[in-house]
Amino acid sequence: MRLLPTTLSAIAMATPAAAQVRALDNGVEVTRGGMAVRVTALSASVLRVRMARDGQWPEDASWAVPAEVRTRSTKVRARGDGFDTDALTVKVDPATLRLTVHERGGRLVMADNADPVMRADGSFELSFAMPVGERYFGLGDKTGPFDRRGASYVHWNTDTFGYGRETDPTYKSIPFYVTTGGGFGSYGLFLDNPTRSWFDFGHRSDGKLKIGAPDGPVDYYLIAGPMLSEVVQRYHGLTGTAPLIAPWGLGYQQSRYSYMSDTEVRDLAARLRKERIPTDVIWLDIDFQDRNRPFTTNPKTFPDLPRLARDLKSEGIGLVAITDLHIAHAPSQGYAPFDSGAAGNHFLRTAKGRTYVAPVWPGDSVFPDFTREASREWWGGLYKDFVRAGIAGFWNDMNEPAIFETPSKTMPLDTVHRIEGDGFAAREASHAEVHNVYGMQNSRATFEGLKKLDPAARPFVMTRATYAGGQRYAVTWTGDNNATWEHLKLSVQQLVNLGLSGFSYSAADIGGFTGGPSPELLTRWMQIGAFTPVMRVHAAVNTPRSEPWVDGPEHLALRRAAIEERYRLFPYLYAVAEQHARSGDPIMRPVFYNYASSGCDSPMSFTLGRDLMVAASPKPESPQPYDVCLPRGGWYDYWTGRSVVATVGKTADSVTETPRIDRLPVFVRAGAIIPRQPLVQSLSETPKGALELLVYPGDDCSGTLYLDDGKADAIARGAYLRQSFRCSTTEKGLRIDLDARQGNLKPWWREIAMTVHAVSDFGAVRLGRRTIAARMDESADRVRFTLPDSAGAATITLVGP
Repeated sequence: MRLLPTTLSAIAMATPAAAQVRALDNGVEVTRGGMAVRVTALSASVLRVRMARDGQWPEDASWAVPAEVRTRSTKVRARGDGFDTDALTVKVDPATLRLTVHERGGRLVMADNADPVMRADGSFELSFAMPVGERYFGLGDKTGPFDRRGASYVHWNTDTFGYGRETDPTYKSIPFYVTTGGGFGSYGLFLDNPTRSWFDFGHRSDGKLKIGAPDGPVDYYLIAGPMLSEVVQRYHGLTGTAPLIAPWGLGYQQSRYSYMSDTEVRDLAARLRKERIPTDVIWLDIDFQDRNRPFTTNPKTFPDLPRLARDLKSEGIGLVAITDLHIAHAPSQGYAPFDSGAAGNHFLRTAKGRTYVAPVWPGDSVFPDFTREASREWWGGLYKDFVRAGIAGFWNDMNEPAIFETPSKTMPLDTVHRIEGDGFAAREASHAEVHNVYGMQNSRATFEGLKKLDPAARPFVMTRATYAGGQRYAVTWTGDNNATWEHLKLSVQQLVNLGLSGFSYSAADIGGFTGGPSPELLTRWMQIGAFTPVMRVHAAVNTPRSEPWVDGPEHLALRRAAIEERYRLFPYLYAVAEQHARSGDPIMRPVFYNYASSGCDSPMSFTLGRDLMVAASPKPESPQPYDVCLPRGGWYDYWTGRSVVATVGKTADSVTETPRIDRLPVFVRAGAIIPRQPLVQSLSETPKGALELLVYPGDDCSGTLYLDDGKADAIARGAYLRQSFRCSTTEKGLRIDLDARQGNLKPWWREIAMTVHAVSDFGAVRLGRRTIAARMDESADRVRFTLPDSAGAATITLVGP
């Protein structure tokens, strides 16, 4: 069918007289009365849906989706009141403006459940069908059930100290969900509207998924799968993928509100090294500052911050310092952040035109205008002295923004922001419009400032509040949680949903921020935390201590062992992180991410990458046995290396675990090749010994190694090392292929120590034509041997007896 050019006038089709359909090169536009729907194809599987009121289209600008992405386009084949892409068939009913999307094979992807509602007050409501069996995930670290079906949520960034499972809203607004279990497979929907939007997953009306907002644009993206991984990858294609983290950011991180002095920090570092607890970061909360004023240091308790940073760096420990966004309102006091901010007109104003002043930690405070490019540049420049002092990373807290002494917990909705840049028309905007992107733009200002101050480094920024796309600028965490078993369980589902929502680098306060964990709770949380993307222990002021040694030598040994395993697994973890930077695949994933047909959906089971599966008890406080759902294909016990003998089920296998504090069940996919390294006390330390490769024979046997020099431009300079591994069963025996390396980074190892599991007997191990020495560990059914390192390709064969 010939495509109709966009310059043609609207053409009335065989539809009601009031409706007009216009075919576009990349979609369709349907107008009925003063309302219009425009559906365009960014790619074969990604659609953008926009709506106009009274013939007026909303401004085509976004904080989440860059202009070069929003304007992507693929040609479509017009078909009456819709169009076809290579993957989808799209229809807009001219009589109702309802949207229906099918895959080209005929299966329904998504359909409107009712006519879109656009009210005179600026609010709107959209309704979609909820097929039986379809499940909903995402929305970042929202509380409530793991599956969002049957619940409803409001997107309004809120300081929720000590929140509970039913608390909503919380700190972040990520209006994106993904589905599983529908007849099509998976799709995702991202509503790009930063106002106080809401999502109702059949809560008020069974079988009706409704979304809406009091204001702002009707502008959403429909992302078709059918695989969940395809949806998540394509969502990252819209909103961006987090840049690869600095290696030290994956190390163990010790924090408290607050370590009160230079002496206490030094003593803490010394104890961590004395107890042989691998550590890369100590965090400084607000008490390191002078009168809680950001970008200052208490001269009495921290008299020489550069020296402290330098001395700790020599021990392989970096400092991360908090820099809240509330600048003390301190005119004529020599407080440079206030003076320079006031001189540059960088602070928010009230509706009456005065500087907005409100109480936070420093007392009366003022707030930067982060939606203004010049103000972001000013803020980024404030980090100059800290960067020169050697502070490794920074923490943007309280940026919902949180305000004291007000029931709303935030600033008045008529507070005036200025929007300048990012494709928006320069204008003033109310806080009601900007609130949900304020924390995101705060972390963006920090990230961009650090890049400018030290272009070679990878900025490490932690933010509490954010919006969709904020993963481009910052790591995040789940906020002020509680020291309870319920919150341990909640934290796992929060981190998994954050990963599905773009924020792969995420953390929960291990042990709980409020209250105080029992010895068993802190130990189990640290064991699970060792397999999460960012591992930080943090606790509130006036709570029991939560350093690893606080509960005696038995718990210290268990906690140390968990941290040590994380450090040994660093090559695997870093390769998963690098894969995320390229593809968007989360680091921490629900089991059904890579194993959709398994039906495995326990909120306490997850995978780290594809190959490692952590399966804690769904009732972590209970000593009762529980069944672990294992996707088909075979699994090994990570700790013993033995194949798991499982009970066969309809869609997956299972194995029974009895909880023990000295064992966290971890399994390895049959077919995985896992790289590991000798134990170090810091990721800045060069490992001594051989690189380990653990081979677990099975289908699709493969693995990847990635390392670099930790600098921002490592790939561009070739200062990296990437290598793939494969194994297969041949007539001669088990064959293991090491591909030639990419990149120019010189490895720290000279040998590769290889362990092949599930081997009951063998005759010889050959490297090419050469026989190499190997030893059989009959008690564990594995063979071990060592190879000389080589950058070129190599083939190893385990020949039968």
